[in-house]
Amino acid sequence: MADPSCEASSSSSNTIIEQPQQQQQQQQSSQVVQQLHDDIDKNDDFIEPDKKRRKLIKTDGKSDQKLEHRLGGILCCAVCLDLPRAAVYQCTNGHLMCAGCFTHVLADARLRDELATCPNCRIEISKTSASRNLAVEKAVSELPAECQFCAKEFPRNSLERHEESMCDERITSCKYSRIGCPWRGPNHEVPEHEDTCVHPHTKGKDVMEALRDIDARTLEERRLCDSVFDLLSYEKITFNDLQMKPYRTDEFVHKLFYETSRFTAFNNQWVVKARINNSQRDPTQSSERDMTYQLILKTKTTYPLPLHYLILKGPFGDMKVQPRIHRFDFTEQDNESPYLPLPLPDTAECNRLLAAKAISFRLIMFLASK
Repeated sequence: MADPSCEASSSSSNTIIEQPQQQQQQQQSSQVVQQLHDDIDKNDDFIEPDKKRRKLIKTDGKSDQKLEHRLGGILCCAVCLDLPRAAVYQCTNGHLMCAGCFTHVLADARLRDELATCPNCRIEISKTSASRNLAVEKAVSELPAECQFCAKEFPRNSLERHEESMCDERITSCKYSRIGCPWRGPNHEVPEHEDTCVHPHTKGKDVMEALRDIDARTLEERRLCDSVFDLLSYEKITFNDLQMKPYRTDEFVHKLFYETSRFTAFNNQWVVKARINNSQRDPTQSSERDMTYQLILKTKTTYPLPLHYLILKGPFGDMKVQPRIHRFDFTEQDNESPYLPLPLPDTAECNRLLAAKAISFRLIMFLASK
């Protein structure tokens, strides 16, 4: 049998050991709670992102950090954390966004069918509620930036001119590149290279390949001009200034489409319809975005309608589009043209269109004679 005195002594020793452990745990938890309260008291109502806070903290511990470096951390975009290159927008609480990120946030919200919110404070933002901050734009334009070629610093408002036409280290092509010289190098080495370049002395048959490439590009441009002039000779020509507005389908996965109101052309009713990334299930997961559109005949026709059509930006829109002429024969059975790419220059332009409430453009239609 166990000795009762031994059991009593062991239980008392366990109690003595457990009490300091409990006290230590209580002290640690109280310290954590106190630290959280201190952090909340130190911060404002709206906490900056971690990366931006790290920019504001002096990493080297020196008190003589340059003013432009400190301003760079304060005036940077809340999304990409870079200094804005052009327009600067702010939410009603004053958080800054560059123009590219602002339109990207609005475009993502349109694709998700949600309200766009500020990435810092989550307040609702839109093109009407957000405002330009001209003071920040002017301040950023005076901050120094490093030339990508010579690594010297210049004010941002003069950096582009320096890189394009003044920097001796900027990359320049040989003046004989049109006849096949592949050399590219620093601008200050151009005279030395051109003095020793062999392409001016090559025979005609050696430069024919380069000339063929030039002829091919010129021929493509000429074909577009010739096509336009040929179409302008048609008897029946019409144009309409239209607006495409967004709507969503009633399917299980709501897809985003754009569509114009009905308009009249050649005694028939038409609409233009557009979609994003060929109706990709979730376009927000893709970094590349584009739009495709189709022309739809809404009224019945008893005879074919051979149409040529193209889209331009029009007087009420600012869409950056590269005109392309398309042809389709509309009939009673085949009243929808295939989806064709809307010739936008890049994804940023697509985001800018998605951020707008409507997309304005001009549609020109040419009807071939029956």
